[in-house]
Amino acid sequence: MVAAPALAELREVCQPQAKLGSRNGEHWAGRLYMRRVSLRTTRQLVRTSVSPNSLTWTMVVCGVGAGAALLIPGLPGAVLAAVLFQLFLLFDCVDGEVARWKKQFSTAGVYVDRLGAYLADAALMIGAGVRAAQGRSELWVSVGLAAALGVVLLKASTDLVDVARARSGLAPADDESTQPRSQGIATARRLASVLKIHRVTNGIEASLVLLAVAVADAAVGSTDPTRVAVAAIAAITWGMVVAHLASILSSSRLR
Repeated sequence: MVAAPALAELREVCQPQAKLGSRNGEHWAGRLYMRRVSLRTTRQLVRTSVSPNSLTWTMVVCGVGAGAALLIPGLPGAVLAAVLFQLFLLFDCVDGEVARWKKQFSTAGVYVDRLGAYLADAALMIGAGVRAAQGRSELWVSVGLAAALGVVLLKASTDLVDVARARSGLAPADDESTQPRSQGIATARRLASVLKIHRVTNGIEASLVLLAVAVADAAVGSTDPTRVAVAAIAAITWGMVVAHLASILSSSRLR
């Protein structure tokens, strides 16, 4: 078997600072701990014939599986969902690292990566809605579906900026162009950044919130804490949809 590359050499190739240092280029959990785990995982995977695309598909399965895990009643389902979303993040890091090391890049890989992000976050919200319903009220399934739709719209509104710029012959937007021209929107954006409340619209954070409320469910003997959390996530998500659209339209991203 081929010898494993040195971690320092692997880090230089697989974790470029241009990407990891970008404000929108890396999730906080990646910077905090997952990139350390992923680099050691990548070190072993680059010695095999595994392809980056197969790792991306594994990521998708973990993400969608997290939503399905929430259908398991009680704390075990919430624990499994949180673990699967951590694996989703791991493979989201590893697929790109392996691609950079092996120089195996593909448009299909980028597409599946983005599709996986949509499917995973939406599946988690749908699973949370079904979990909140517990067969007693279909209303909560609808709340979960509404949250899932909001999450998809949030991601789509960001990706559609790149589509619009590409079709207009413009280069991808840089970090500077994301700054709103409206002072009011800029202030609201800074406040949201400080409060970090928008993070619950992301599956990684949402899975941890749902794990915490599953503990509360067990303590009180009902799914009321989960229902409150699902309703709050749905409300925050739709508030973010409106705010994000306003932020895009008031910035230079479409110019």
